[in-house]
Amino acid sequence: MQNRFIDLYSDTKSKPTPGMRKAMAEAEVGDEQKFEDPTVNRLRETVCTLLGKEDAVFLPSGTMCNQIAIRVHCRPGEEIICDKQAHIITSEGGGPGANSGVVFHPLDGPRGTFSGAMVDAAVKDPANRYAPRSRLVEVEQTSNRGGGAVWQLAAIEDVAAAARRHGLALHMDGARLPNACVASGVAAASFAAPCDTLWLDFTKGLGAPVGAILAGPKDFIHEAWRVKQQLGGSMRQSGIIAAGALHALAHHWDRLAEDHDNARRLAAGLAEIKGIGLDPAGIETNIIYFNVTKPGWTAPRLMQAMKAENVGIGAFSQSMIRVVTHLDITREDIDAALAAFRRALA
Repeated sequence: MQNRFIDLYSDTKSKPTPGMRKAMAEAEVGDEQKFEDPTVNRLRETVCTLLGKEDAVFLPSGTMCNQIAIRVHCRPGEEIICDKQAHIITSEGGGPGANSGVVFHPLDGPRGTFSGAMVDAAVKDPANRYAPRSRLVEVEQTSNRGGGAVWQLAAIEDVAAAARRHGLALHMDGARLPNACVASGVAAASFAAPCDTLWLDFTKGLGAPVGAILAGPKDFIHEAWRVKQQLGGSMRQSGIIAAGALHALAHHWDRLAEDHDNARRLAAGLAEIKGIGLDPAGIETNIIYFNVTKPGWTAPRLMQAMKAENVGIGAFSQSMIRVVTHLDITREDIDAALAAFRRALA
């Protein structure tokens, strides 16, 4: 067993760097609710420039970004078209139903992506009073359950065109948008342009401890502030955490390439271990899913065995494991984790 705990469960496990902590400690603050926090205001302006959007609201979490966006876009009984494994379906506690009363039309595309033709086929006839009214299309960049797959810009534009044909809005869950930008070389504003609204997370690959930001047209963000208040998301001197986000944007964006390199190295090593089923060619960013194929073994059993080896991983089914590289994982950690996998499955 190696000494240091190597946590590959998620990129949310990253810790603030010393530089980020210093920036947070020295942040100039004010009342965010009154638009008096200069650090929050600077973050909002920075993100609007980055994404090419009119306005933005700083929020405690990405899930709240999604919940607010859905609430502003949709009315109870209306329908969201998205991938069947989208985060808003699998991982937000039923929030879209509880908070907005919406239903889903799940699509089954390759690795969490889908086409404009699939959207066309899913949209309900507005004249059919028996069916829910289609209102919103949602894409997730990168696709978490798709193994960190990057939505190509042409695919997003294709989906956006379909949404426009039917008068629907397009929302992007941009939890790992920076990973997509670094992996593809496409600017964030280019990915954002086809979308009516989107959000960016600071707590995943960018390594901040708290926060995400929702961006879109001014009238949309004006209404988003109201829903933020309703959901208890109002903050006060939140410049302390906004400073961490600003530091992340300035210092941690380009370095995501290191996480992608580490993920490819980890995937290549895992694919060589007997008892693991994985095609390393599919790794695009920092997320790896693989199957436990050793007879008599399950994903939860391997997770416990790896915990005993001081390595954290996630069991996402009886056979499937997820591992994620991030700011706190070095190349040496990758090699140590691979050695631990070999011991555990020997």
